[in-house]
Amino acid sequence: MEYELVVGLEVHCQLNTTTKAFCGCSTEFGAPANTNVCPICLAMPGSLPVLNKRVLESAIKLGLATNSKIRKRSTFARKNYFYPDLPKGYQISQFEDPICYDGRVEFELDGKPMSVRLIRIHIEEDAGKSIHDIGTETYIDANRCGVPLLEIVSHPDIRSTKEASAYLQKLRQIVRWIGISDGNMEEGSLRCDANVSIRPKGSETFGTRTEIKNMNSFKNVENAILYEAERQKQVLESGGKIVQETRLWDVDKLETRPMRSKEEAHDYRYFPEPDLVAIEATEEFLAHIKAELPELPEVRRARFERDYKIPAYDAGVLTADRDLADYYEDVARVSGNAKAASNWVMGDVLRTLKEKMIDVKNFPIDAKRLGETIALVDKGVISNDIAKKQVFPAMMESSDAPSSIVESRGLAQVSDMGAIEQVVNEILSLNPSQLNSYKAGKKNLFGFFVGEAMKQMKGKANPQLINDILKRKLETI
Repeated sequence: MEYELVVGLEVHCQLNTTTKAFCGCSTEFGAPANTNVCPICLAMPGSLPVLNKRVLESAIKLGLATNSKIRKRSTFARKNYFYPDLPKGYQISQFEDPICYDGRVEFELDGKPMSVRLIRIHIEEDAGKSIHDIGTETYIDANRCGVPLLEIVSHPDIRSTKEASAYLQKLRQIVRWIGISDGNMEEGSLRCDANVSIRPKGSETFGTRTEIKNMNSFKNVENAILYEAERQKQVLESGGKIVQETRLWDVDKLETRPMRSKEEAHDYRYFPEPDLVAIEATEEFLAHIKAELPELPEVRRARFERDYKIPAYDAGVLTADRDLADYYEDVARVSGNAKAASNWVMGDVLRTLKEKMIDVKNFPIDAKRLGETIALVDKGVISNDIAKKQVFPAMMESSDAPSSIVESRGLAQVSDMGAIEQVVNEILSLNPSQLNSYKAGKKNLFGFFVGEAMKQMKGKANPQLINDILKRKLETI
């Protein structure tokens, strides 16, 4: 029997606020254990939480960026469960009326537009951390207690592992773009649980789902869903039944394994949080947050195509990250050549960032200097070859302007026709066999002569003049 995959994702996004969701403790990562805590974090009797306004603003920003409806009146609830790293015995969360609902995330997969509907986006605090690798005891670090999270819950609209990964990558792009999280899956800033089921092809009835946890990369999400779908298929085809349960993804064994049964979908005994007042999102407040939103990726991508006349592919790459898009736009403005700027940023810049494992904010060559380098090429002051092989590496090592580097190193392009013609004559006389082959019909040897001339002039000759002079010479020989 042919089966269809059905997936819904629950994503926890850790916000980049400097203080926690309901108290003034620091959210600094890596601080000594149990130092970023207070009576509220530790659930001391009589302590009262107060909502961090930045957390609310971040939630609404994400809601607006994902086409969600914003609830005018939203409340908090207590999500009850007992675990050693949860001092309260509950998490402050939202249940019946989350701040954002009925949204959607739009993205492309293999050039095809896709959309995944969102059920809700709600505010939640994080739990602490249990430490099991110190001797034989278990220790608790409460630093993470109260760190603000947004939980983004999708409808079961995803039908393939690639869709799941593409949706997750788009969500990561959005939270980074609007500046509410670094979206780093490996460090836990973006955590994903997948609800996976299968059903006979063509059926409208959902199968029994399992929840998969512990996936800390896009590839792990794909692999875990693929494995679980195949496991469920084998169970059904052998006459068994799928048990609703939570399973862990084992990265080493590349398999899911049972974690706990989950016979009831909602077993947290939610009830209203009595210590927090309801959120009232006024039109004025919403308008203020909307005004703070940057131009979103899709809008900027379309503008790049329209205003800079660059291909859709280029625009997509350049708007994958907001800092990269800002950098490109500055390079294009300084250079006056949008397409050349696109080529440089997508080529030399991105390659260097990958090699050095840095982001564009820490790139040594600022947009102004790269733009000026492109302008020097366009003006014929230096060749593109010199720009890439000598000026660009020099700027990586110093803060000098490209014009200063060209002048101090004598890199200016030679446009003296007499000097270039003399070199061309020498190249033709030194390579008689290649010349005879060219005259016999091997026209691809033209590039050989150009290369030899450039080599002799150490890359400084104007390549257009070499081409023109060489063409004229070869036609008259």
